[in-house]
Amino acid sequence: MFADRQDAGLRLAERLRGSVGADEEVVVLGLPRGGVPVAFEVARALDAPLDVIVVRKLGVPFQPELGFGAVGEGGVRVINHDIVLLTELTYAETAEVEEYERAEVLRRAHQLRGDRAPVDLTGCTAIVVDDGVATGGTARVACQVARARGASRVVLAVPVGSPETIASLREVADEVVCLRTPERLLAVGVWYINFSQTTDEQVAELLRRAASAAGERDGSDGSATSDPPGRDEEVLVDAGQVGLPGQLVVPDGAGGVVVFVHGSGSSRHSPRNRYVAGVLNGAGLGTLLFDLLTLEEGADRGNVFDIGLLAERLVRVTGWLGDQPWAAGLPVGYFGASTGAAAALWAAAEPGCEVAAVVSRGGRPDLAGPRLPEVRAATLLIVGGADEMVLDLNRAAQERLRCESLLQIVPGATHLFEEPGALESVAALARDWFTGHFGPSA
Repeated sequence: MFADRQDAGLRLAERLRGSVGADEEVVVLGLPRGGVPVAFEVARALDAPLDVIVVRKLGVPFQPELGFGAVGEGGVRVINHDIVLLTELTYAETAEVEEYERAEVLRRAHQLRGDRAPVDLTGCTAIVVDDGVATGGTARVACQVARARGASRVVLAVPVGSPETIASLREVADEVVCLRTPERLLAVGVWYINFSQTTDEQVAELLRRAASAAGERDGSDGSATSDPPGRDEEVLVDAGQVGLPGQLVVPDGAGGVVVFVHGSGSSRHSPRNRYVAGVLNGAGLGTLLFDLLTLEEGADRGNVFDIGLLAERLVRVTGWLGDQPWAAGLPVGYFGASTGAAAALWAAAEPGCEVAAVVSRGGRPDLAGPRLPEVRAATLLIVGGADEMVLDLNRAAQERLRCESLLQIVPGATHLFEEPGALESVAALARDWFTGHFGPSA
């Protein structure tokens, strides 16, 4: 299974490296909405431009689910003449449907891409990416549209698809790359731990970030505005005697940066923390996910539960953030999960560690013990209603806090917030808490 669309994109990119020649000019095209987060990781790994491929099915007026063709940007038109003859469609009927869907293509493309022009596909290898294919109808049309827009080679890349569909798509693509082909697909979402809906806003932000990165590479601003580009990069954080790998994302004009402190047995790749980080990024907040321990240190279970050591690392990382020129004046928050929440509270109690807000997800604040009364940052404790033992520990810990604090219970949720809608509630609560305590700029 895939943790989420980002994980699927990273794995897909590894497979695609062998499918693209060193001298090929590549453009990655994501199918909105769910295919774009997957395509973003592919484009970044291949150092290729990212764009969307917006297509609209032309549905038979009296049976809209039956398509007689499709339209795409640039006046591209694909018609299935057999369906037109079979349904006895008149020219006027097909023209009316086509006119409406062409307007929808333009509206959707502008909504997602803004004022940026579509990437020219002439003579390029177009890699069409989706988060999975069941029937393959949209993917088939997208490949045809990409070729009609001038692509010299079309590669369809998906994390998962049914064997029959994948075989049939080789008729329209020069190559099909699929990581998983289960005999019984059931549904694409079954193959993801987190398959939450991708919004238009998230798609637009990913395209903007990709355009900014491309602008940095070619010396342009990468967009229609002169705003400074955001940051999305792998970093090595100086934590004293060790360097700790992390993923830093800071949108343009960020109102603050949230440092994630994972729990025991987890890492910066935690799909739950990455999901929450994505929601915060969408709200204009920067995020840093990093590993608190090296691989060697993590092998010692004593280190995993050494809250003092983890808190010390967190304080050093916070200091590293403060030394970055782009972070000057930005408020900092902590998002801690499980034992990581204890480390976050411990660090927030350290003299000189300026933290504006702390959010605990299913945390163990009791492990911060005697440090709780010294915490100065506004603290939100989020606990699942069905996580009874941890809920009792959080209630007792809140009584020891002297700072502003709030206990929020997500009804019916267990410790990992795996129930439908539970993690979304956590992300929304965290977003509102940080934006509310980071000041007017947030």
